[in-house]
Amino acid sequence: MALTIIMGKSGSGKSKAIMNLPSDKTLVVNILGKDFPFKNKFKYVINGSDINMIIDQIRKAVANGIKIIVLDDVGYILTIMFMNRHRNMKGNQSFELYNDIADTMWNLINFLKTLPKDVNVYMNFHEDTNDYGSTKIKTIGKLLDDKVCIEGMVTIVLRCMSDDGRHFFKTVTDGNDIVKAPIDMFPEEEMDNDLLTIDNCIREFYGTEIKEKTKTETQGGKLND
Repeated sequence: MALTIIMGKSGSGKSKAIMNLPSDKTLVVNILGKDFPFKNKFKYVINGSDINMIIDQIRKAVANGIKIIVLDDVGYILTIMFMNRHRNMKGNQSFELYNDIADTMWNLINFLKTLPKDVNVYMNFHEDTNDYGSTKIKTIGKLLDDKVCIEGMVTIVLRCMSDDGRHFFKTVTDGNDIVKAPIDMFPEEEMDNDLLTIDNCIREFYGTEIKEKTKTETQGGKLND
């Protein structure tokens, strides 16, 4: 499987980019349950931030022939954990909270890496730029930044950007961000803001073209147990 991190500012087009993905082969995990910036066409959408629910639903989706998984605003899993618990923390309990936050993202990424080779996963994060102009994904707590480095756990990191109303994916770093991809995976340093095009490039590079699904999906956007 190919696990790709997509980072960008709010409004840069991260969510809009999923619009052309095949509706019958895509599972969208909508962490915040917010409206899409386009008329929703997807059959399989789950809302929520509970990590156990997300992992369970992804397992079911893959078993039912889903080949593309998008975790939209995945960084909010950490934000929601923090906001729900930080006011009740006393003393060393705050360290436990940050440990739980780091463990959650660590475990999620390692689970995603166990998915079949022909399943591509896209994790959308907001970005954060420090006082020195360096841009990375936005996380919570030094443990993820200093000890884990989420970007180091994947091979592909794209940056969603906009300029004069044009939205695009940046595929090569400018030295001030953590954008990266295998050599010759993408034909351009700036790709149109279309995740289907990105997915096709990744599949061509790895030889993991989408095949016809072999299991029946249930009606109404629910997956088989």
